Amino acid sequence: MALEVNDSNFEEVVIKSDKPVLVDFWAEWCGPCRMIAPIIEEIAEQYAGKALIVKCDVDSSPNVAAKYGIRNIPTILFFKDGKIADKQVGAVPKNNFLTKLNALV
Repeated sequence: MALEVNDSNFEEVVIKSDKPVLVDFWAEWCGPCRMIAPIIEEIAEQYAGKALIVKCDVDSSPNVAAKYGIRNIPTILFFKDGKIADKQVGAVPKNNFLTKLNALV
């Protein structure tokens, strides 16, 4: 299951992670976000122990969203060693996420 991150724990969970991290920036009212939510959960199960899969609600975490320039959702940022390694904007097939994540694992 994907972890929830927010303004207060983002740095601790994502930036300081020793594993690659997929961050799903989303909102409850966003249709495409709800569309990819099951895919994100599948990836979380599939990559348990290899990568960290987290979700960040842009409405409840405006500081993190602003810091990373999130203007469209869903936006998926891929972090490695505390830095952004890749990005995916919009709802795309699962393979798009897996290709980007596999390059970091």
